Amino acid sequence: MLYLARRMPYKSKNLDRAGGIALRRNIGSFLSVPLLSLTAAAFLAASTAARAQPPADPDGIWTLQDENSSISTAHLRDKYYVNGLRLSYTSATDRLPTSWENAENWVWGAGRSRWSLDFVQSMYTPANVNITPPDPHDRPYAGVLTATFSLLHDTDFSRSVVGLQLGVVGPAALAKQMQNGFHNLVGYNASRGWNYQIPNEPVFDVPVTKIWRVPLMDDGLQIDMLPEIAGGVGNLRVYGLVGSAVRIGQGLASDYGVARVSPGLSGTDVYQPTRNFAWYFFVGGDGQYVLHDITIDGSDFQSSARANRQPYVGEFEAGLAFILGRVRLSYTQVVQTEEIKGQQGGPHQFGSLALSVRY
Repeated sequence: MLYLARRMPYKSKNLDRAGGIALRRNIGSFLSVPLLSLTAAAFLAASTAARAQPPADPDGIWTLQDENSSISTAHLRDKYYVNGLRLSYTSATDRLPTSWENAENWVWGAGRSRWSLDFVQSMYTPANVNITPPDPHDRPYAGVLTATFSLLHDTDFSRSVVGLQLGVVGPAALAKQMQNGFHNLVGYNASRGWNYQIPNEPVFDVPVTKIWRVPLMDDGLQIDMLPEIAGGVGNLRVYGLVGSAVRIGQGLASDYGVARVSPGLSGTDVYQPTRNFAWYFFVGGDGQYVLHDITIDGSDFQSSARANRQPYVGEFEAGLAFILGRVRLSYTQVVQTEEIKGQQGGPHQFGSLALSVRY
């Protein structure tokens, strides 16, 4: 694999060996029980869910989404995962070549197929953006610009997604221009260390997601659970994710939960309203095992800044969503455990706002 290429790492302060082992054990203990439970729930859902074909949908869906670390219950501050901006289009059902649809039905069961194309710009900075050169032991500056083509397949109680993601990490992603240009517009200080960001390198990933919808109560007010398994392989990121969300509201069969910029729990942009006004509150969590992340591990082929990556990452999220006619609006607040060892300020927080329109 590319991420195993031999590198010349920057010198860094090592964590105390005993403390590092204790940290890994604590995180492993924290995640192991819920992850096993969520995995069991997901496979139970897969074995009990009907594999029927949902109704056709003639509408495509446009989505604009932004995630930002300044939206936080803690002190507002740009750091770590600073911003993710996404524009996406998802097709109507049954717009794929017949041979593709037959292949999907053979793999996933009888259902409806769609395709989607989304463009994402993500940016990452260290905790202190006012010093140059940046702290060599903190998360490096990194910008990522990607395009992802995905195939989606729905049955009545499951959604399957497989994609191909291509793009670039480095100055060509234009993260420096985007962040400092916006800061200049609103009168905020520029981040001073972008000249030290991870250098240009092409990136790719193959992301896969499987979600189940498990109804728990339907008595005027509805409750359901959304177990999810996801992962990705490529030189951008290699990871596995297992998690679940619980929702309470009305019209829950309209979608599979709110969308997120990957990685993270995401029901995708697809929604097919079952009533004029649908709404729900949700809480969820996931655990991720990260084998490689170029925005932390640094360039595969060149000397670059890098940090000491934490392989186990957990997330807690809560939020709400509304579907009114042809429009869906959602907000998610995410609390994320350390992605690098010795991360400052405890768990990282960011907000995610998404607006989708059926057309």
